[in-house]
Amino acid sequence: MKSWWEGDCRRRISIIKRYGKWIIVAGWLVVWQCLALLVDNKILLATPLETAVEMVALLGKGSFYVTIGKSLIRIGVGFGAGVLGAIFLAACSFRVPLAEEILAPVMTLAKAVPVATFAVLLLIWWGSSFLAVAVSSLVVLPNLYISILEGLKSTDPRMLEMAQVFRLPLWNRFFYIYRPALKPFVYSSMKLSLGMCWKSGVAAEVIGTPEFSIGEQLYLSKLYLDTAGIFAWTAVVILLSVIFQHMILRLLDCFLAWEPACKEQRTPRKKRESLPDDDLTISLQSVTKAYHGQAVLENFSAVYTQGQWYYLTSPSGSGKTTLLHLLAALISPDTGQVITPSSCSMVFQEDRLCQDYSAVKNVEMITGSRERAQKALCLLLDKEALEKPCRELSGGMKRRVALVRAMEAESKYILLDEPFAGMDLKTCELAEQYIRQKQNGRTIIMATHIRMPGACGPCPNTVPS
Repeated sequence: MKSWWEGDCRRRISIIKRYGKWIIVAGWLVVWQCLALLVDNKILLATPLETAVEMVALLGKGSFYVTIGKSLIRIGVGFGAGVLGAIFLAACSFRVPLAEEILAPVMTLAKAVPVATFAVLLLIWWGSSFLAVAVSSLVVLPNLYISILEGLKSTDPRMLEMAQVFRLPLWNRFFYIYRPALKPFVYSSMKLSLGMCWKSGVAAEVIGTPEFSIGEQLYLSKLYLDTAGIFAWTAVVILLSVIFQHMILRLLDCFLAWEPACKEQRTPRKKRESLPDDDLTISLQSVTKAYHGQAVLENFSAVYTQGQWYYLTSPSGSGKTTLLHLLAALISPDTGQVITPSSCSMVFQEDRLCQDYSAVKNVEMITGSRERAQKALCLLLDKEALEKPCRELSGGMKRRVALVRAMEAESKYILLDEPFAGMDLKTCELAEQYIRQKQNGRTIIMATHIRMPGACGPCPNTVPS
């Protein structure tokens, strides 16, 4: 008996899950019908049936399709203009902090001023033709601007440093560093903006009453006390809003999932104090670097000649990572001089991989060639791991991806900060052979606690303890 009852409950729960939304809608229609019968005045409250009849009548008129088409174009153009304006202004504010300060009161005003005020003012200035376009755009603009700007600011600065070292073109940076950071901000604000855009656009049409518009039809229905017509046109607005929102969000999903081919590294620019192209010596002259008054490097000098492999083997906390960041031009010395060739590549202390994308895509960002990235990765990784998102890889596998990225990059010298972390001895030996194979006469400076047997190059304790 208990088993039968449990099975019956499961069937009921399954039916509710499958048809729950329709049951809720039907319930509200019943409530609407009961209220209409209670009021018993079709001017005050039309019944669902009267509204449905009015909608069927609208569907039979050719002017209905012209009306919804023109309203759709007006609101769609307004929405598009708002999105483009938000992207442009947010990008300007992100690049130039002064622009953010200048735009802050404007965006606050745009969010605070009622839509009706905008509509009336724009009606006086422009007339009714572009009123819905302008109002829709002004409603979308501040919400998306703030969200996009916050998304840009939330971008991981360590990933931006990686992009700087590897000289990633803006195309690669946008799609694989900025876009993942923007995703949660843009998606939520887009949902909000889409609904507000339609409500505000139709409200503007009611005020301006342009020819062949949903707002005009709502206004005429009010004049003729046609409540069924108001309900029918409102239902049309809701339906169009849902369809429009679904289409835009689907397009957004496709854009966020799209993985375009990467472009090659940019041509290196001359650094702060860079050597001529034929001189690849690296030197530090009386360099001091301190954090919060605590000196990490003090009056430190060193010379690294072309083609050699140097180890930094001093204890943790002695400044190895700081030295590598100085050589990569990520930080500047407090005093002294750092002279390097025009370009470098690097394995950072952290992996600094784009976690949502595959190992192949992470290396392709540097090489600009998917085939070359696959071929290089196969030297250190199993084929099954190549297309997995990096967040699903083990620590040692991520480290190998970072190593391949550094070795495949076009650079004059290579900086490796604990490149063998998370690897067993056999994998370390394989990685060391790979580094030898890909060195190509470049200087390698490696901070590590593991020195491989037979490694090439002098092994000074370069950083003072």
